[in-house]
Amino acid sequence: MSIVIMVGQLILGLSILVILHELGHFVAARAFGIKVEKFYLFFDAWNIKLFKFNYKGVEYGIGWLPLGGYVKIAGMIDESMDTDQLAGPPQPWEFRSKPAWQRLIVMLGGVTVNIVLGILIFWMLTLKYGESYIPNDNVKYGIVPGIVGKEIGLKAGDKITAINGKPLVKFDELISSKVLMGNTELSVNRNGRDTTVKVPANILNDVSDYGIGEFVRPRMKFAIDSVVANSYAAKAGILKGDSIKAVNGVPVIFQDQLSDQIKLYKNKQVKLLLKRKGDTLTVTSAVNKAGSLGFPDGSWGIKMSDDFPASKTIKFGFAGALPVGASKAWGTFADNAKGLGKVFKGEVKAGKAFTGPVGIANLFGSHIDWGHFWSLVGLLSMALALMNLLPIPALDGGHALFLIIEMIKGKPLSDKFLERAQIVGFVILVTLMVFVFGNDILKHVGKK
Repeated sequence: MSIVIMVGQLILGLSILVILHELGHFVAARAFGIKVEKFYLFFDAWNIKLFKFNYKGVEYGIGWLPLGGYVKIAGMIDESMDTDQLAGPPQPWEFRSKPAWQRLIVMLGGVTVNIVLGILIFWMLTLKYGESYIPNDNVKYGIVPGIVGKEIGLKAGDKITAINGKPLVKFDELISSKVLMGNTELSVNRNGRDTTVKVPANILNDVSDYGIGEFVRPRMKFAIDSVVANSYAAKAGILKGDSIKAVNGVPVIFQDQLSDQIKLYKNKQVKLLLKRKGDTLTVTSAVNKAGSLGFPDGSWGIKMSDDFPASKTIKFGFAGALPVGASKAWGTFADNAKGLGKVFKGEVKAGKAFTGPVGIANLFGSHIDWGHFWSLVGLLSMALALMNLLPIPALDGGHALFLIIEMIKGKPLSDKFLERAQIVGFVILVTLMVFVFGNDILKHVGKK
């Protein structure tokens, strides 16, 4: 059932984006009196259609190949490669008969709708949920670095005070593009002394491998909230409310210290110093193969309560939410552009940067959370806008580039050139799709 929910959310989200993107082209074309012959969700490759109907001279339908959608505009060389109609003289209702500036607007109609949709979604999400963050002042004990954080030199207990010299107000900024795009300097207070830690330009490679949770998280103290029956912890006599003060004589104060010490004794015995209602006592417990006081199979036996830093939520009115939502939308657009730039410069591997349908479905998750769903649709809408602006023939950006060249030259490019460019663009897109799908499958299989 969880797979059905993931796939269902993926199809719903992509369908919304594709329909509205193509609607942008459709409305712009009709506004200039250009005839639209087809409007399809998904591709009807080899003329195989799941559903179709005709209305006012336009064929609407759903194709079988869920790789996007299209509108077929009369008198335009597009992905259908239908050039028969171009053999005759231009007709007033055809794309090729219109001024270049009108054709440019038609080509940018889909991207415009995606950008407007992204801003609208983030606006409404900001209005409904506000903006929540953890104030850096609430992170009392500093940070715990994960695998990625340790690799760049961060240490447990570090207090990060600034990013590139600007005071850190929101702890959440540490896992935002401000830091994870790399080439960043973190100001750190370590044991009362100020130092700096450089975030390398290629850090996204490691974040892709290990996950964003392996960068940094707040450091927390802990208490035992519950003990699972028949676990090693229960057999040792550990009770709810106990505090573990030392492992084999090594004092532990924070959750990460306890975890690190226990993991040193996998499949061995440890002596734990406990504090129970003002008294202290020592117990001996086995440690499982995962490095916890759980069960032989590696599952955990203790549930911890912690003092996770309190978050703060700022609420906005209808008008006040617009600039905040628009800033978030444009921020995702800019982040995607910077990410592409890093791939082209070789700072980030393409296999780490791109995610296909399998990865996107996993992002949607196996349960329905409409706030999360619309947030992802907003992110994907801005990503789709950027991808379509790339100057690749067969994409909107490629068509727009040729139209701009035409406007500069004062005459259109030849139909033969446009046909060949369309073929080249199609080959590029197919290659990219094969790469993304293959990379997606390899990453998914690799996690098994």
